[in-house]
Amino acid sequence: MAEEEKAGPVEADAETVAAGPPEEELAVGSDAASSDERINQAEPGAAFMEVGQLQARVQELESENTELKNQYLRKQADLENFRKRMIRDKENAVQFSNQQLLLDMTSIIDDFERAIRSAEESRDYDTFHDGIVLIENQLTSMLERKWGLKRFDSEGEVFDPQKHEAVTTESRNDHEESIVLEDYQKGYMLNDRVLRSAKVKVSMPSTEDQ
Repeated sequence: MAEEEKAGPVEADAETVAAGPPEEELAVGSDAASSDERINQAEPGAAFMEVGQLQARVQELESENTELKNQYLRKQADLENFRKRMIRDKENAVQFSNQQLLLDMTSIIDDFERAIRSAEESRDYDTFHDGIVLIENQLTSMLERKWGLKRFDSEGEVFDPQKHEAVTTESRNDHEESIVLEDYQKGYMLNDRVLRSAKVKVSMPSTEDQ
């Protein structure tokens, strides 16, 4: 009897095992499976949306890159045109920088032509000479007034190597310093700067008595 009573519980456990897991455990497992199935079904759609967004972003960046390239090319073209225009303006400035001066000189040339024509007709030397002197005065006056070019006299001045170029010298006992004795070729100032030195004869103080 004792052995039969002990066998009872064992048989009951075997039946329980054969019956399978309880209904609650089956329900939980079923829910988990459904969840995994929903995730698996959702993943392709989400991945497709993400790929679409990336493709749209790539197209947007490509458009921006194209626009930036076009802007860069336009800027380069503008810069090249500006550089060419500056070179052309500089060349024109150099080529026509003396335009006004030359225009002023044409009136002096007209005066010379009239003086020569008058001399050919009259053969009057004095009149011709006076006409040439008048034209020279008009020319030097115009150059000084409009262009700042001034002719200077040097005779009697102390020799200044910045303004004078000594062509010849002469020893003089009556001079304690070098003096310009004669102008061979007059010098010119452009505003406050020496444009051309005067070619002069200069006295040299004698050293015989020293």
